[in-house]
Amino acid sequence: MLDPSSSEEESDELLEEERRDVLVAAGGGSPRSLPPAPRDSRGREAGAARAASPSPSVLSEGREEQERLQREEREKRLRLQLYVFIARCIAHPFNAKQPTDMARRQQKLNKQQLQVLKERFQAFLNGETQIVADEAFCNAVRSYYEVFLKSDRVARMVHSGGCSASDFRDVFKKNIEKRVRSLPEIDGLSKETVLSSWLAKYDAIYRGEEDFCKQPNRMALSAVSELILSKEQLYEMFQQILGIKKLEHQLIYNACQLDNGDEQAAQIRRELDGRLQLAEQMARERKFPKFVTKEMENMYIEELRSSVNLLMANLESLPVSKGGPEFKLQKLKRSQNSAFLDIGDENEVQLSKSDVVLSFTLEIVIMEVQGLKSVAPNRIVYCTMEVEGGEKLQTDQAEASRPQWGTQGDFTTTHPRPVVKVKLFTESTGVLALEDKELGRVVLYPTSNSPKSPDLHKMIVPKNSQDSDLKIKLAVRMDKPPHMKHCGYLYALGQKVWKRWKKRYFVLVQVSQYTFAMCSYREKKSEPQELMQLEGYTVDYTAPHTGLQGGRMFFNAVKEGDTVIFASDDEQDRILWVQAMYRATGQSYKPVPASQAQKMNLKGGNANTDISPLYTDRGQKHGMDEFISANPCKFDHASLFRLLQRQTLDHRLNDSYSCLGWFSPGQVFVLDEYCARYGVRGCHRHLCYLDELIEYSENGSVIDPTLLHYSFAFCASHVHGNRPDGIGTVSVEEKERFEEIKDRLSSLLENQISHFRYCFPFGRPEGALKATLSLLERVLMKDIATPIPAEEVKKVVRKCLEKAALINYTRLTEYAKIEETMNQATPARKLEEVLHLAELCIEVLQQNEEHHSEAFAWWPELLAEHAEKFLSLYSVDMDSALEAQPQDSWDSFPLFQLLNNALRNDTLLCNGKFHKHLQEIFVPMVVRYIDLMESSIAQSIHRGLEQESWQPVKSITNSLPNVALPKVPSLPLNLPQIPSFTTPTWMTSLYDSTNGSATSEDLFWKLDALQMFVFDLHWPEPEFAHHLEQRLKLMATDMIEACVKRTRIAFELKLQKTNKSTDLRIPSCLCTMFNVLVDAKKQTAKLCILDGGQEFASQWQQYHSKIDDLIEETVKEIISLLVSKVVSVLEGVLSKLSRYDEGTFFSSLVSFTVKAAAKYVDVPKPGMDLADTYIMFVRQNQDILREKINEEMYIEKLFDQWYSNSMKAICVWLADRLDIQLHIYQLKTLIKIVKKTYRDFRLQGVMEGTLNSKTYDTVHSRLTVEEATVSVTDAGGLQGITMKDSDEEEG
Repeated sequence: MLDPSSSEEESDELLEEERRDVLVAAGGGSPRSLPPAPRDSRGREAGAARAASPSPSVLSEGREEQERLQREEREKRLRLQLYVFIARCIAHPFNAKQPTDMARRQQKLNKQQLQVLKERFQAFLNGETQIVADEAFCNAVRSYYEVFLKSDRVARMVHSGGCSASDFRDVFKKNIEKRVRSLPEIDGLSKETVLSSWLAKYDAIYRGEEDFCKQPNRMALSAVSELILSKEQLYEMFQQILGIKKLEHQLIYNACQLDNGDEQAAQIRRELDGRLQLAEQMARERKFPKFVTKEMENMYIEELRSSVNLLMANLESLPVSKGGPEFKLQKLKRSQNSAFLDIGDENEVQLSKSDVVLSFTLEIVIMEVQGLKSVAPNRIVYCTMEVEGGEKLQTDQAEASRPQWGTQGDFTTTHPRPVVKVKLFTESTGVLALEDKELGRVVLYPTSNSPKSPDLHKMIVPKNSQDSDLKIKLAVRMDKPPHMKHCGYLYALGQKVWKRWKKRYFVLVQVSQYTFAMCSYREKKSEPQELMQLEGYTVDYTAPHTGLQGGRMFFNAVKEGDTVIFASDDEQDRILWVQAMYRATGQSYKPVPASQAQKMNLKGGNANTDISPLYTDRGQKHGMDEFISANPCKFDHASLFRLLQRQTLDHRLNDSYSCLGWFSPGQVFVLDEYCARYGVRGCHRHLCYLDELIEYSENGSVIDPTLLHYSFAFCASHVHGNRPDGIGTVSVEEKERFEEIKDRLSSLLENQISHFRYCFPFGRPEGALKATLSLLERVLMKDIATPIPAEEVKKVVRKCLEKAALINYTRLTEYAKIEETMNQATPARKLEEVLHLAELCIEVLQQNEEHHSEAFAWWPELLAEHAEKFLSLYSVDMDSALEAQPQDSWDSFPLFQLLNNALRNDTLLCNGKFHKHLQEIFVPMVVRYIDLMESSIAQSIHRGLEQESWQPVKSITNSLPNVALPKVPSLPLNLPQIPSFTTPTWMTSLYDSTNGSATSEDLFWKLDALQMFVFDLHWPEPEFAHHLEQRLKLMATDMIEACVKRTRIAFELKLQKTNKSTDLRIPSCLCTMFNVLVDAKKQTAKLCILDGGQEFASQWQQYHSKIDDLIEETVKEIISLLVSKVVSVLEGVLSKLSRYDEGTFFSSLVSFTVKAAAKYVDVPKPGMDLADTYIMFVRQNQDILREKINEEMYIEKLFDQWYSNSMKAICVWLADRLDIQLHIYQLKTLIKIVKKTYRDFRLQGVMEGTLNSKTYDTVHSRLTVEEATVSVTDAGGLQGITMKDSDEEEG
């Protein structure tokens, strides 16, 4: 151990002053009052010189500078002293281990990396990367970039150091999981495969060209802090934490002998003994901390004793040497109670000689033999070696001219003073020789202190040998077992052992951490001749004893009832023995040699000389000795630990890991070891930890609430007497500090819950908000046993969420800059801003639901109340913007649709306060809008049909699913000023002469668009929604009825204007009108059928059947009118044929004229033009109707009626001439008309039953009879026209 630089009394005064400094630095002022240690050392001379400035003008400034320098000097000294204690904890831990089960922390992202990340994702979205992606993935990345990466909340979290690359990836993963789940199933491609592919692409975008998460080959200390650290790495870490220079560490390391396990174990034993003495002193003087009850004072002493006993047991359980197979720790049975305080003979465990048996390893290396002359050069020589009592080994053979080997022999022995014999032999050449000839031998008596280097030894040769100067060069290396602390020759004299003053070979043996023995050995003996157990002895330097012969430097070991005097031959040996025994006895008194013996006698030393005095001298020169020799028991370690933990946490939060306040495994290990070794109470430790964590959290750092919960639960359990660490005493200071921290923690948690969107953005850190709510419930508990009523927790959370609503909306309006716009903008601009603000509000509510609803799963109604409060704040701005809108302006409907679509899908917000308020605002607007629309549509029908040209257009309503139909509210018109719809510009391209009129199509389109608009409103209140639907259906029914009636009137008027000749071709306008009715029939199925409840079913079905009946009756009437028109043309043809009736003047004249003319010229066949003209009339009108009318069923009805009425007209005409034979021209014309009509209508699809009616049969029979009559009287008159079927007839 080091020699102190001052007396013990002076050292105690210094330590007392140092202790006061600790209390000032750690207990006074705020926790952040301690600045970081200065990098440049400033001596007292500089401070004094500056303070002594003679100028009065700078006197105050000089005094402040002097105080600052003095404060920095105190803090520097405090850090150095603290580092000495920490270094000892690192050098020789015996309580704690570095934990291996802590959660691995991820590398944190900084602002520069976030900016690089934004640029990489922007480059991908701009198509500047080689990553191939589909549209769905691009949309997901765009949403992630806009919503997450560009968020100010994420930037703040990154700035606070609570964000890692893993957090960014988890947010993206959750985002795409929702998107992928909404995608349709694809055969052969699972959604898990899509997720994996998208995550791989995300990683590729994240990495870019270089991976900034990859660390260089040689990682900095902060990069490996999550791993299990070596002692060197721990030293380096705490140098950084406390601002200790490398040189200062080296001086402390050497002076404290941190690499010497024996010295560190001895230091621990002295510390524990000192703690026991302090406990005894406290018990005697009755000076206790102030506890909550008086009974805890005695309990406190017992706890101190138990803690020291536990530390002693931990130290005792450590093996003396790690990995030493030769020696196993003797498990001595010790009492685990206060018996450690009474160190007496009755409690000593007596050692037997077998307990201190040692094991040594010897290495004998034979190099060469010199001076061998008695043997011929070509003779073979060799050496043997043995440790007496063990096996014998032999070297290789060599020629006598060159006796060199370099052979090593390894031996094991239990003799501290073994006898080594080495012999030289030559092979015998005699026939009868049984053994080789011995040329010489050497006997050695090595010890562990013997020189290890090769040396020449004179050999003993036989008598009459010529080799008088025979020498052998060899090395004998005898190791020093780990539990043999020192050995050598001493003179000794004692009262119980070594009762004669003589020189003996002594070995100091460590049997266990608390058991040492001084043993004397004889040669070739494994057990000691005598031994003395050192427990309870005190070693010290003494003056020479004149009555004792032998030995120059004296020291003794004293115990009650026994004194043992020792003497060595030189001073250095005495110092080494005293230091070794000082460590072994565990005494608090440090032996100090006389001043005249301070100089070291290094001349007689060897390679094993302990050089610690040299380091001691260096430590003294650099001012380190006061820190090294300071008694740890006289320091306030509670205050020191608070400083240590504060600095460690500050270092941890500023390293490269997103730690959230959790210490690294190495830091936990050192802090655990410090608390155990120096008796820092667990409650004090966690109270200080909570204090620091709360302050960091209040200043914006991200702290894991689980960590706060753990420390708070420990303190609460301790304060309420639950003994989490076995400590049952509770001091008044601990209880008061706990209550203070409990209040601070409660305020902090309530503030975090009120700012949950900003303290836990996007649900990061994962599970933190849920843990915060759980911790709040724990903090609100009165004690650890009585749970708090759920209503009280709910009340606090409700209050926090009410504040959160105001905070969230205030920050949202600041982000949208709504206040500036609302004060000066136009009504349209206000509405635009409110619409944008509504999108932001919905996004906020969706994010709350997505990222925070799980945390509030216990109180979903509270989150709904928060949303209602949030929306109520928005409603103020919304109402203001809507009030500013001009009357009968419909631009606000998109606002309703946006908000309603978001609210109606939320079970908790649907028909809530805000939702009902929204409905109350828009109900009058919707009703007013429908009223105006009804008036406008009615006017458009009236005006349109008055001016209708009945030009056909292609159906618009039938193409609605394929046409981008604009919604009514977004049309560029204002209904009160323009009470009618103009035809949309996109409608002109659809005009095609295939369907109804422009007015009807416009009507159907408006009715459908209006109903679609109301449907898209998705009115949430069922009764009003049903009312709207019913009203629109009734409106559609009335409008269609009016349209049908007006079309019927227009059809009849138009039909009357057409002629009745065979030149008649049905106009397209009549077909258009017909199609209008057909379309009306179709549209009623869509526009007039009500999907209401059963109470309206019968009434509505009856009302709906009226419009259907009206349309059907109208269609029948139109068909009848049209058929009557075309039949009238046939009647005109028949009227012309009536001229050829027999007995009339015209018939006789025509017959005579034809016969006379036929003698001279070729007269055309009479009557064929009339038939051909009529047939052409029928066919062309059939084609017109088939082409222009879209409903096949009505065409078939029309043709059936047309055919039947035509046959009926012919039948009536023939019936009028039953008694008259038909003129041949009449017969030919009728045969052709009947046959062609029959065939044409059959081709048009008229059924056989209709074609072959009785009327047709009557006509067919009459014409057949007339044909037969004519064929008898005038066979050639018919000219091949017959009623018989013939394919050769002309078409």
